[in-house]
Amino acid sequence: MLSKVAVVLSEQTAMFEFGVLCEVFGLDRSSDGLPRFDFWVCGADPGKPLQPMTPGITLTPEYGLDQLDEADLVTIPAAAYGAEFDPRVVAAVRTAFDRGATVLTVCSGAFLAGAAGLLDGRKCTTHWRHVAELAARHPNATVDPDVLFVDEGNLITSAGTAAGIDACLHLVRRELGSGVANAIARRMVVPPQRDGGQRQFIERPIVACTSDSLIPTLEWMNEHLDLPHTVEDLAARSNMSTRTFARRFAAETGTTPVKWLTNQRILLTKHLLEDTDLGLEQVATRSGFSSGALLRHHFQRHVGIAPIEYRRRFGTQEPAQQLTTPPLT
Repeated sequence: MLSKVAVVLSEQTAMFEFGVLCEVFGLDRSSDGLPRFDFWVCGADPGKPLQPMTPGITLTPEYGLDQLDEADLVTIPAAAYGAEFDPRVVAAVRTAFDRGATVLTVCSGAFLAGAAGLLDGRKCTTHWRHVAELAARHPNATVDPDVLFVDEGNLITSAGTAAGIDACLHLVRRELGSGVANAIARRMVVPPQRDGGQRQFIERPIVACTSDSLIPTLEWMNEHLDLPHTVEDLAARSNMSTRTFARRFAAETGTTPVKWLTNQRILLTKHLLEDTDLGLEQVATRSGFSSGALLRHHFQRHVGIAPIEYRRRFGTQEPAQQLTTPPLT
């Protein structure tokens, strides 16, 4: 159960990322029927002011590092990482992790997790400007520059700035359910999932693209995920040869048209599983998979769990009919 949260402050902490952690975990929302977290702002020298990145203000941790011994979750906001980290802080983070606490980092907070040895052998991420440096410092880690956050169970790392919100809400959803995460997100006026799982808050994302000839095609693909698409048809829609289209698509999006379509269809599938009681075959039809079997294959591969388990964990509807395959007749 997630109930005790510690924030670890360092010199040159980034105020926005620190504020994200305060907003998600530090506010008392019990009047709204939501669980209240024990929230501790910790530092190596409690009561001693620290200079954050923003000039003209100071941050003073109320609690010492021994408070991490009681935390279910240890959070690390972004901070300067050019100099060596305080060895007391590094040791405290490692001890908490070894004890079983979950560690969540925001943006460059991943560097402190790396200094504590938490990244080795794991996937992780950070702000796109820092991924090369993180990979260079920790060659045994797999640094993904393209994602908002990476969930490795007891280690969650997030990309820059607002991606910390995504990671925090994901953790709340994972540990306390979609109802709590959705309620916190509504209070914050942000989408509970920026991957499109909550369509009433945000549209499914279009990959950033600078090619005027590709933007209309990407938008059309996203609006017609239920239709079959071929590279030849998409190239013709973009007034390009097949080879030119495939090359430009990869250059602009970092992936192939087939992989892009599959990812967008998975995001739509998540939305349908969360917010509707449609059966599996109906979900498959709506999201562009030709059958429930094909949907299950791709969903398990991309998400890591079966569609029925995803709905059980994250669905906000009481399904009238569970995801069962109709009996053979």
